[in-house]
Amino acid sequence: MTENNAATTNSGRVAIVTGGSKGIGRAASARLGREGYSVVIGYGGSKDGAEQAAKDVEQAGGRAIAVQADVADETGVAALFDRAEQEFGGIDVVVNSAGIMPLAPLAELDLEVFDRIVRTNLRGTFVVDQQAVRRVRNGGAIVNISSSLTRLARPAYSAYAASKGGVEAITLILARELRGRDITVNAVAPGPTATSLFLDGKPQELIDRIAAEPPLERLGQASDIAEIIAFLAGPARWINGQVIYANGGSIA
Repeated sequence: MTENNAATTNSGRVAIVTGGSKGIGRAASARLGREGYSVVIGYGGSKDGAEQAAKDVEQAGGRAIAVQADVADETGVAALFDRAEQEFGGIDVVVNSAGIMPLAPLAELDLEVFDRIVRTNLRGTFVVDQQAVRRVRNGGAIVNISSSLTRLARPAYSAYAASKGGVEAITLILARELRGRDITVNAVAPGPTATSLFLDGKPQELIDRIAAEPPLERLGQASDIAEIIAFLAGPARWINGQVIYANGGSIA
């Protein structure tokens, strides 16, 4: 299928992407725009980044708006979904990409930071998925973002990996709760990916060492993950209730 034909096929489809102002969420938004989607860029604090992400979608061939919402606040998330329906007429795809990753050994992590990680990564996914279940049209898809760290088990990532383990549990159960509806629910679990979430605060020596670990000997790119998200959002109708580990071969 050519890009032009893909855009025509998907021109009526609407996606909400949380965490869409940067990183994987921004790349996924632009990739869906290339497929002809109308995209609602959900963002927490980066208005400028979200507005630029919306421009990326439009330049790729889709339509887009940016809407602020705290993913852990049910009222704000409901308003985000309301806006998508008002602007574009419905919702077909929800990509749950909002997340934070403060790092510290378990014994040293401030519990307030732990609560913030759980609030954004785990509660945020739960709240957004609740609205998605109620609003996504038949033929749609819910794509949650987990992490290969649930299996890589690196020191200092205990809180982050625990929150993402919860995301995987939500994903697998929700897929089964939607029996009888034509809606798929999957999670993508990236390995180390060259976004600010991974790169910020790490010395170059550590980044280089981690980049050399997979057989492909590089970090993932946000565009690598966006391709998988776009596949799960549209053509991958027979993939359901799965966690897709996207890490260049670091783990199976």
